[in-house]
Amino acid sequence: MNKKDAQDIVREIRTISQYVRFAGVVDSKGKIIAYERRPGHEPLLNIKSTSDQFSHLAIKTRMSSQFNKQLGDVKFMWEEREKVQTISFAVGKNTVWVSIDKKVIRSEVLRIIDNCLPIVKQFS
Repeated sequence: MNKKDAQDIVREIRTISQYVRFAGVVDSKGKIIAYERRPGHEPLLNIKSTSDQFSHLAIKTRMSSQFNKQLGDVKFMWEEREKVQTISFAVGKNTVWVSIDKKVIRSEVLRIIDNCLPIVKQFS
């Protein structure tokens, strides 16, 4: 995926909902290709932890793809944490990672997911 496509993805996803804190595209090595953060919100992770999170995400994406033949492709992964909710989408060897405010009702998270799926599918 080229940088322009990655920028298009994050730009489109950031406009889906006011509750999207961050949208980014991470390559297979855990390096960020493009991202957008909601204005006025500080990151929850410092630079080192962010790097570690993206490396972990790349590894998790690679490992889960090992089961695609038996289980089918992963459409998305949703994590609900104490301070934030995250959704990740595999796009080829890359991963789109989205963080959402914690206090958002689940139906809004599902609406965000439903609106992200056609965007990431377009680039898959």
